[in-house]
Amino acid sequence: MLVALLVPFVAFSQDSAVDMNRYQAMAQFQRTVSQAWVSGRVSVAWHEDGKRAFFRQGSKTYVVDLAHYEVRETSEPMPSARRRGSGAPDRGRQFRVATSPDGNWSAECKDRNVFLTEVKSKESRAVTTDGSVSERIKNGEASWVYGEELGVREAMWFSPDSKHLAYYRFDERPVRDFYLGMKQSEFYVDLDTEAYPKAGTANPKVELWVAPVTGGDPVKIPADFGDASLAEYVYGVEWSPGGNELTFFRTNRKQNRVQWVAVRPDGSNPRVIAEELHPESWAENSPEHRWSTDGARVLWATERNGFKNYDLIDTKTGRRTPVTQNPYDHVRVLRWDEAGQRLWTVAFAATEPYREQVVLTDLRTGKQTLLTDPSLHHTATISPDGEHIFVTSQQLDVPPTSSLLRADGSRRAVVAKSDTSRLAELKIPARKVFQYLAADAKTTLYGTYQLPRNFDPGRKYPVILDVYAGPESGGLNVSYAPADARTELGFITVSLAGRGTNGRGKAFRDAVYGKLGVVEIDDQAAGIRELAKLPFVDGKRVGINGTSYGGYASIMAVLRHPDVFRSACASASVTDWRHYDTIYTERYQGLPGETENKSGYDAGSAMTHVRLLKGHLMLFYGTADNNVHPNNTLMLVKALDAANKRYELQVGPDEGHTAISGQKMLEFFVRTLIDAPNVRPQARRPSLGRKGKTVA
Repeated sequence: MLVALLVPFVAFSQDSAVDMNRYQAMAQFQRTVSQAWVSGRVSVAWHEDGKRAFFRQGSKTYVVDLAHYEVRETSEPMPSARRRGSGAPDRGRQFRVATSPDGNWSAECKDRNVFLTEVKSKESRAVTTDGSVSERIKNGEASWVYGEELGVREAMWFSPDSKHLAYYRFDERPVRDFYLGMKQSEFYVDLDTEAYPKAGTANPKVELWVAPVTGGDPVKIPADFGDASLAEYVYGVEWSPGGNELTFFRTNRKQNRVQWVAVRPDGSNPRVIAEELHPESWAENSPEHRWSTDGARVLWATERNGFKNYDLIDTKTGRRTPVTQNPYDHVRVLRWDEAGQRLWTVAFAATEPYREQVVLTDLRTGKQTLLTDPSLHHTATISPDGEHIFVTSQQLDVPPTSSLLRADGSRRAVVAKSDTSRLAELKIPARKVFQYLAADAKTTLYGTYQLPRNFDPGRKYPVILDVYAGPESGGLNVSYAPADARTELGFITVSLAGRGTNGRGKAFRDAVYGKLGVVEIDDQAAGIRELAKLPFVDGKRVGINGTSYGGYASIMAVLRHPDVFRSACASASVTDWRHYDTIYTERYQGLPGETENKSGYDAGSAMTHVRLLKGHLMLFYGTADNNVHPNNTLMLVKALDAANKRYELQVGPDEGHTAISGQKMLEFFVRTLIDAPNVRPQARRPSLGRKGKTVA
């Protein structure tokens, strides 16, 4: 997936545009702030005895007596979390080995084929033999786009009784390869080859198979029953609790109709358990769900009323019973108490968006109880026995405090507070929230900004807007942060939560459908226009910065709104959605064909708008980026050259999907917004080359 990447600050060289005095002051301020407070946001580890919880604060470890809520320092080690294997697979890849629940069998993917090994005898046999690089067949692993966009980290699954092994088979023959030069800074260059389906092109063909562990022919699992169009994508594979059925999600090409289906291991009795349908946009492709202990029911997340809520589904009949029907999004389930008929969820249940709360629902009566303070934002975990909830509470101007409460909210005890006594001496202005209207002139949106520490209300300050803005990305960050070191250079730093982001319901997210690069970008511009009404904001000196989708948003902002954005620093950016993968792009943008959404793809292409560029543009890409390929940036460079526009280009040799260094980003903004605030780049003047040929 396109993901936002943090930009670290690094040491500046003597000749950098950010002179040493300014940088040293910023770096010293950053160190001072980090050392001036102790955060009350801590992570709890529940002990297996069910009677104690552990957490660390600073260099000390503490234990909480859950019976009396007493906290004391301890020398005992923190309970360790159980982790699978030696580490997660690489991005877009899957685990190569799976072990049966009884520990007697091991499945391994080797050379695109699946092999089963009996652990005791070490006898191995090939389950598949048709896997081949030349024939473009994969068994026991997924096509890259499945790992990247659908979160597929496993491609082989043992049944709970260890009698069957399910596995993927992919045919990548319909997909064109993308070639990427690797190790380009070394003496010889390697070539990375990947089947990469771009928007509007053919997808890999996917199949599920099940093999009896002790021997016998594998069986192909039908995924196209009833409606073959719903077998375009098959993912989210898991066995039912009893192991008598294999379940998975399937969806159509546009991903606006998602079904959760079940099939017996022998391929018989395929059936639909649940469906989500949103014909005018997209459906959640992996609805949150939890099995009951006996497998007879499933707690299922649905957006049928326009917000994320929960139903109980009978897994045999498919009958759905609403559990919550709130006019706000639930974020996730903390615990489902089947016996006590209670459900704990995290939800945006406050009067103001983006503050997460803990809600207790009585499944017998439907009564809901808010267990947390709606004026604060809360993160929560629940104990394994469901008797205690550990909550960290904070807000923009309220440092985090961690508390322990009983599951019914009847008792609360503070176990960790923030110590900010030394921060007061620094007189750092708190981040502030402001409201503005979206570009549609009717939807209320929110943003935050932070002022410099030595703020002078009589001055006008330049702005750096940090952006991601991709559909279904995070909304407004309302967590406490004492300072942004960049403000020491004289910037106001800003974040805006436009339409398309999470936390405000389905319709709020759907506003960007088919209009990527337009709606969400117009909302960023609307936020800056509103902020510029403040007397201390210089609306003529605004920079925008982002990576991945944020890089794309930065480019589109400086091109489509040249009156708002003077400078843009864009890293690892898509520049035309026709050049990104099928699953992500078509989910939010539809199909690019003449009879589909060609106009939306054209409007969302940076190349469409290059002649509008008036401001400063810094581009960065990594030569080894196998997610957003370098040709995205190079296509834009070619178009900028053709339009005779000035730009700056930084390249990360052998770097992947990552951001420009914090040093270069800040140098760029200091140079274009502070040191030369009134200078806009001019179109490059052509000069005559040899034999009278015009060159840029």
